Amino acid sequence: MSVTKIFFVIAMASYLQFSQLVFASGNGIVVFQSDFGLSDQAVSAMHGVALGVDKNLKVEDLTHEIPAYNIWEGAYRLDAVVDFWPADTVFVSVVDPGVGSQRKSVVLKTKSNHYFVTPDNGTLTLVAKRLGIAEVREIDEKVNRLKGSEASHTFHGRDVYAYTGARLAASEINFEQVGPKLVAEVFSIPFEAARIDTNKLIGGIPILDPAYGNVWTNIPMSLLLELTNSKDYANLYAQEFLVTVTHADKLVLSKIISFERSFAGVSEGQPLLYVNSLENLALALNQANFAKKFDIQAGGEWRIEIVTK
Repeated sequence: MSVTKIFFVIAMASYLQFSQLVFASGNGIVVFQSDFGLSDQAVSAMHGVALGVDKNLKVEDLTHEIPAYNIWEGAYRLDAVVDFWPADTVFVSVVDPGVGSQRKSVVLKTKSNHYFVTPDNGTLTLVAKRLGIAEVREIDEKVNRLKGSEASHTFHGRDVYAYTGARLAASEINFEQVGPKLVAEVFSIPFEAARIDTNKLIGGIPILDPAYGNVWTNIPMSLLLELTNSKDYANLYAQEFLVTVTHADKLVLSKIISFERSFAGVSEGQPLLYVNSLENLALALNQANFAKKFDIQAGGEWRIEIVTK
């Protein structure tokens, strides 16, 4: 082999390695979420589309039990799990009451290098806020749509989102090939951000623990330590706080509640303030349903204040 040919082979190999680094986007993992439930074929169809793109993809599910049309809960579930998945994971979220309308179909790349394929209807509210927006692109459906599905306008989860997400995860397309770049913003649902205000904590109620009725806030434990000038939250066990919950500015609950290590810190049926598995503050009744007893729900219009006594 001549020196010229050897040089050419080496150059081509280097170019291929370089192009793989430049153009690859996904890590081979695609995670699905929807409000479809599992009683019919919808979820299986999305899995099939993804594996039809690349049978070596790792296809996982976050949940398909989002209450119908509940965009806020979809936003919360994404934000609650994304930190546990490696960079370049592709999430496909389909809670889409506006399917077939003029709402945009987008892919968000966060500053943590995670990708989210979804309608831009508020689903991206929390991940965009917390992780930061690196870039947003609108899906070009002329290119990134399952072939043969053009006449369907009611199952974009299968025809557009699963297909595009799988192609991105499999590195069949890079992020730039998703479609045109948009302004670095997404449609957001208003909500109470966690913060300290003089002698109290303020935050929202993004979700309820559906199995037990515990009320989960978005207030991190670190803010309680800062408010109380404590280095260890064990020093706060049995300390009482005034907890106030409002919905759309209407008072729902005002009650003195003690901070405890676990549910066993109070008698059966009694309330407690504790740290949940996400290391945020939460409210519960020992062996009873807090949300049901006090008629508390979750969403952007719910506000909680925790005041030191």
